[in-house]
Amino acid sequence: MSYRQIKWMILIVPSIIVGLWEFVRHQFLVSYISMGLGNFITPVILFVVSITLLYRLFAMLERVQNELNEERAQKAQLVAREQLARELHDGIAQSLFLLSVKIDKAERRQNQAGAGGELKLDELRKTVHEVNRYVRQSISNLKYPPAASNLGQMTLRHRIIQMMDELQVHVQMDWALKDADFTAKEQVELLACIREALLNAKKHAPASQITLQGEGDSQCWRVRVTDNGPGFGANIHTEVRDKYGLKIMRERAEEMGWTISIGSEKGMTMVLIEKGGTQH
Repeated sequence: MSYRQIKWMILIVPSIIVGLWEFVRHQFLVSYISMGLGNFITPVILFVVSITLLYRLFAMLERVQNELNEERAQKAQLVAREQLARELHDGIAQSLFLLSVKIDKAERRQNQAGAGGELKLDELRKTVHEVNRYVRQSISNLKYPPAASNLGQMTLRHRIIQMMDELQVHVQMDWALKDADFTAKEQVELLACIREALLNAKKHAPASQITLQGEGDSQCWRVRVTDNGPGFGANIHTEVRDKYGLKIMRERAEEMGWTISIGSEKGMTMVLIEKGGTQH
């Protein structure tokens, strides 16, 4: 039943029922029911109709109104995401791309002139390319429509699975954490850290086996991403410090009061995010 039909039903049904009662009373029951009793029965009938039929109609009307409000909110959010993606593309992304082109030209000129590595253009170019990749990934995420009917209702597990589909990466997942253990901000930051860990496992360390584990409760939990890629070299601290994405991930974790550790052991590379210490 549509919103308009429900409104008309609420307006018409009481009038029709009261009109039918008055017609029957005056035509057939006038000899059996006194005027005073009839006048008493009329509001009783109206009350019974209100708490039965009209109550259900009002519940239906409220449900339809909530669905309309949710649809409007989803549409407004999608419009805002599209606008933000357009602004990122037209501004930051194009500027970063132009900057990376100029750095490449400057590096070629420097190599031709034999100036050596005084300006460290190679490191600067890597940083710009990393930032450019992150901005374009953000644009892609903003343009990607969220689950239409479950916006705001998707579980953390479902969002991680959706993230895997977006990144086109196969992950063995063992997820025992509950959504109630995280605030909305914690979920956003944790998803961003997991995305970066999976992205690094896919692009920087072409791994054939990636595992994601999550365990614990709201007070004490850990999330571990492991892969069988080549991992880091002997100077792991320098390598981690020079990677822009890992730096951002560490800053996110520290801002939330979490601890994060990154390392390689026994042919496996691991990113571990913890809250409240080590799980036993």
